[in-house]
Amino acid sequence: MPDYLQQLQAALAHFPVEFSDDQRVRLGAYLELFIKWNKTYNLSAIRDPQEMVSKHLLDSLSVAEHLTGERFIDVGTGGGLPGIPLAITFPERHFTLLDSAGKKTRFLFQVKQALGLHNVQVENRRVESFQPDELYDGVISRAFASLQDMTDYCHHLLKPGGHFWAMKGVFPEHELSELKKHYIFEHNFPLQVPGVTGERCLIVLGMENAQ
Repeated sequence: MPDYLQQLQAALAHFPVEFSDDQRVRLGAYLELFIKWNKTYNLSAIRDPQEMVSKHLLDSLSVAEHLTGERFIDVGTGGGLPGIPLAITFPERHFTLLDSAGKKTRFLFQVKQALGLHNVQVENRRVESFQPDELYDGVISRAFASLQDMTDYCHHLLKPGGHFWAMKGVFPEHELSELKKHYIFEHNFPLQVPGVTGERCLIVLGMENAQ
């Protein structure tokens, strides 16, 4: 087994979420596909597989224990982060992976088929033009430049009572101060990611009078 897969399996033992043998295999298979496709599709600027483990997979999984709800959309998912690791972790929940880059969604279709992820829906389009048949409990992203952009572009995707789940580095105090008044800051969850130094946090926002 390559060192990076050993690193992944060892790190999974320290998460509060339990992973079955099948889930461990699928997470490893996703990593292998990511490494292979990244060589030609430029899914990520990170080339070192061991860095991919910590900065991509483990970072994505660090939010797992905090998520509530059944239907999520990962906006600007890129190569499927955090959506694919979360979909593997929670097969009973639905994850829509949205990205406007066709080469990235082609990769995601391959991952969905190869890993048999029946709880994943892939959408190749811009977020402002996407009108889902059913709204979501949560919009999650680690790609938006600001909380204001995330809320402006994604508010039409949430059910009443739904939440924005924004993965950030340091606590974004300035971004929170710029939000429109009907968005409510509800939680800040500090995230601990094995192998990653520096601050990481998960910001949870709600909406007043959600339509």
